[in-house]
Amino acid sequence: MPELPEVETTRRGIAPHIEQMTVCSVLVRQRQLRWPVTAELEKELTAQTIMQVQRRGKYLLLLSGAGTVLIHLGMSGSLRLAGRQEPPGRHDHVDFVFSKGQILRFHDPRKFGCILWLRGEPLLHPLLAGLGPEPLEEGFSVDYLFEHSRKRSAPVKSFIMDSHVVVGVGNIYANEALFAAGIHPLTKAGRISRRRYERLVSAIKTILVQAIRQGGTTLRDFVGGDGKPGYFKQSLAVYGRGGQACSACGSVLREIRLGQRATVYCGRCQRP
Repeated sequence: MPELPEVETTRRGIAPHIEQMTVCSVLVRQRQLRWPVTAELEKELTAQTIMQVQRRGKYLLLLSGAGTVLIHLGMSGSLRLAGRQEPPGRHDHVDFVFSKGQILRFHDPRKFGCILWLRGEPLLHPLLAGLGPEPLEEGFSVDYLFEHSRKRSAPVKSFIMDSHVVVGVGNIYANEALFAAGIHPLTKAGRISRRRYERLVSAIKTILVQAIRQGGTTLRDFVGGDGKPGYFKQSLAVYGRGGQACSACGSVLREIRLGQRATVYCGRCQRP
């Protein structure tokens, strides 16, 4: 699933090409995504100018004067720019066609993504209203994470992946941040000291920034807005490396399932 760096990479890739551009048509080939794509999208977005492309957590928001397009890439979705002469593929479900011939194309083989048309303040929508702070903004601090962890018995990996606590720290980057901070993923969130949370907050911010700079992680289904894959996979220390040697100490990395997600860690470098 595309995580925050992949979504931010997509935002940065498409924004310069569609901001301040007018939508001349919306072509919906498949309405049955995670939620149905309503006819209001084509009717009300056509002839509108995309004023800004924003991101909230793993959601992209295309803001216009009439409303907002809320997009989630789901498990396998991607947005990329296409020329008007480029024919759509089998899983290219929605085209946003702009007046100068540019097409923003939504591709989603598994159809778990969503494209919603919102009127009014988008951040009040139920999908966004309860989200925690952005991990790369000031609201996500050591004080914040330490205070919210008190009396929490959930494993720290589940805690930092909770979008109500902080948005966008998905499975890949939770594994990587906990390794960098030297914290065992099964440690109860409420038992971790403030000093260790300082290392964890720093690790989360550093790893996400690095991943964004490198274009996200190369997963089977992910490509950025320019159609190119990300390259952060080359930098992964633990994720996807269960059974291999730890790059720090040489011990065999262990892999378990936590919340139905692959969790990889070093039993020597990461302490409870």
